[in-house]
Amino acid sequence: MKTEKYTIQQFHRDFPDNGACLEYLFRARFGKPVCPSCKHVDGYYNQKGTSAFICTCGGHQLSPKKDTIFEKSDTDLVKWFFAMFLVASNKNGVSAKELERNLDVTYKTAWRIGQQIRSLMEQKPGKSRGVFEADETYIGGRGKGVRGRGSKTKTPVFGVLKRKGNIYTKSVPNVARATIMPHLHANVAGGSTICTDEYHVYKRAFPTLRHETVNHGSKEYVRGIAHTNGLEGHWSQVKRSIKGTYVHVSAKWLQAYLDEFSWRYNRRSSPTAPFHGLLAQVT
Repeated sequence: MKTEKYTIQQFHRDFPDNGACLEYLFRARFGKPVCPSCKHVDGYYNQKGTSAFICTCGGHQLSPKKDTIFEKSDTDLVKWFFAMFLVASNKNGVSAKELERNLDVTYKTAWRIGQQIRSLMEQKPGKSRGVFEADETYIGGRGKGVRGRGSKTKTPVFGVLKRKGNIYTKSVPNVARATIMPHLHANVAGGSTICTDEYHVYKRAFPTLRHETVNHGSKEYVRGIAHTNGLEGHWSQVKRSIKGTYVHVSAKWLQAYLDEFSWRYNRRSSPTAPFHGLLAQVT
């Protein structure tokens, strides 16, 4: 299914100023509300100089920013919307420095806006049946010593990918069986097929699943349906984007960036433009 095309020219036409953004947010959240005081339908207007909408009777008001990521921010709403457009539209992400330049705000404000937008992309596990891949990777800066499993300078990340479906990625303290199995079972229903490499933690861990493996140590990468190529491709995309866009991501904030890239992957077949999909997370 083809994804809706939504250009920067369309964005500026639809959201030229704060008023347009407030009106959109109000309608998306409240539609045509009924005033609890006078019972009048759709009699609200934007109170000048504020983000609140008040009924013509003066007895009730609504704030479209309340309980959203915009609530405690003094930054123009049109800048928030534009930041959301940029983040949603760039598959490699947008750095805080780039947001700072595009929005004409301080770096601190740009960083906070980016993190708040990523909070809308938070992953939630969802159990289903099918063919899955499970794999781990390590993300972080360069350092001496062991690379990959056992690395002391990188953060382990575990992932589960459903073929022709969604991906779920999680920053974890280690890749021990007790750590990663709960994440796997939160996403994979009994009767499914799971494909992994021959890492020992996966052995005898799937009593209700068909388990297929490939031996990466012997340079075996595909055998029938057994492979982890989908996850390997996603890991490559995440690492390239972090290095090229964000340069470095600390372990503390890594999960937010994993959520961002998983959100994009999981929307790859959506007919809705990424920006509109992200706006829907707010409203």
